[in-house]
Amino acid sequence: MRYLTLFILSLIFWLLITFRLTLPNFIVGSVAALLTTLIFGRYFIHNVYKFLQPHRYFWLIIYLFIFIWECLKANLDVAYRVLHPAMPIKPGIVKVKTELKSEFARTLLANSITMTPGTISVDIIDDYLYIHWIYVRSEDPEVYTNFILGQFEKYIKKIIE
Repeated sequence: MRYLTLFILSLIFWLLITFRLTLPNFIVGSVAALLTTLIFGRYFIHNVYKFLQPHRYFWLIIYLFIFIWECLKANLDVAYRVLHPAMPIKPGIVKVKTELKSEFARTLLANSITMTPGTISVDIIDDYLYIHWIYVRSEDPEVYTNFILGQFEKYIKKIIE
């Protein structure tokens, strides 16, 4: 079932990025989706029935809005630091504990953090993410964990787990 789900999702993604509903494009997309499924199918989510639950799509839409908002705020923060004459940065690597259990959810969280300007996920070891942060605001792990993870972890848990 997971191979079929990956094939369908890959084909839909192909059609969305090409934005052409022609027969040759559909054939090329099917071949690309088939290759993707054959190569990466064993790494795909094991419990694909979660994709059939509509409330997860609602939380995904909410998560996308929150992600865009956090990216906008982070872009303004980084722009401020770059344009400020004193360039107020205080970089460091912080260790953040996550409550997410699945590897896919942790990877989604790490990628969301990396795509937010000013932070880069360096490593994931067990329940911990190591994040390079452009301005370490606090030495208290609880404070910087709440600041970095923000709403991401809560909504990823509703979507994935």
